[in-house]
Amino acid sequence: MRTTPALLALLLSAACAAAPAAAAECKDTGKYAEARAVIEDLDRIVAPSGVQEAYAAPIGGIKQWINVRGQDRDNPILLFVHGGPASPLIPALWQFQRPLEEYFTVVNYDQRGAGKTYTLQDPQSYADTIHIATYVDDAIEVAEHVRKRYGKRKIVLAGHSWGTIVGMQAALKRPDLFYAYVGIGQAIKVMENEQLSFDFGMQQALARGNTAAVEEMKTIAPYPGDQPVTRERIITARKWSQYYGGLTAYRDESPYYYRAPKLSPDYSDDCERAAVDAGNVFTLGKILPEFLAVDMSGVREFPIPVVMFMGRHDYTTPAQPVETWLGRVKAPYKRGVWFERSSHMMQWEEPGKLLTSLLTYVRPLTQEPPAAR
Repeated sequence: MRTTPALLALLLSAACAAAPAAAAECKDTGKYAEARAVIEDLDRIVAPSGVQEAYAAPIGGIKQWINVRGQDRDNPILLFVHGGPASPLIPALWQFQRPLEEYFTVVNYDQRGAGKTYTLQDPQSYADTIHIATYVDDAIEVAEHVRKRYGKRKIVLAGHSWGTIVGMQAALKRPDLFYAYVGIGQAIKVMENEQLSFDFGMQQALARGNTAAVEEMKTIAPYPGDQPVTRERIITARKWSQYYGGLTAYRDESPYYYRAPKLSPDYSDDCERAAVDAGNVFTLGKILPEFLAVDMSGVREFPIPVVMFMGRHDYTTPAQPVETWLGRVKAPYKRGVWFERSSHMMQWEEPGKLLTSLLTYVRPLTQEPPAAR
């Protein structure tokens, strides 16, 4: 069997998770330390009014890793709920986030089973808590935590991909905490997304005469159909839709996110970087049935302003169901924003538009009369 870097990462992560006492031995053995030092220096927030903190906080009965960055504590807080399941955003912040930090205090956290949270305690100790409802409660608790820590009455909540499932439900459960909800690559009905994604991949393969791709997809057709949707079937279905730009527009390979931890100053040793893969495998195996059952199409009223960022070429969480949902939902304020040069990875693909869209459509929603603050 060929040993790939990803497999080595998984093996290393498993070894570190199995032997917490050896954590001190999880050194940085990579060749990117000097490059990370450059990024770390550039990323340092030196403004006297700024905030740069990273710490473990007790959230949902376990320790969860929180990262807070911003140039001015008086700015509104923007809390991101990352994708996945268990695909942490913190090791990729250096790729796109710095401009946002001039206008928001940006909070990210590694969810239970993900990234640095995965390394903070034995994940088996909370394995039976891997449920969507728990993630929703965690997001609410993180929101409460940062709201109190930084003296804010409300914050803005944003989710990306899987994080939109958690974020939307958190906003519905505790609307009093949030000025607005922002869905980036929103998931409305997961099984519909699976079908649209597969159909796009098949259409592209047929149009381009990619016989190998067509034959491979035929092995799981009709998809999703009435057969169990397993991790293996999902991988086959997503492989070709993403190959043809359904993950990152105009690219047939998009390794930049997966390689981001190599240069991240926030993930300092081999075990932390390896935990990205290990946490994903750990979590997906437990959450998959609930994930596939998600259907938010019946939500017809939203209690707070809702803004959806939609990638025109997104076939990972296709945007058409989001546009349909947004058209019929009742909300105090609603807005759909199309990212014409993006697929699913809008933060990376159009970071300038991400910033200007947040400033145009979201930040004004945080303005309050002085008496309300």
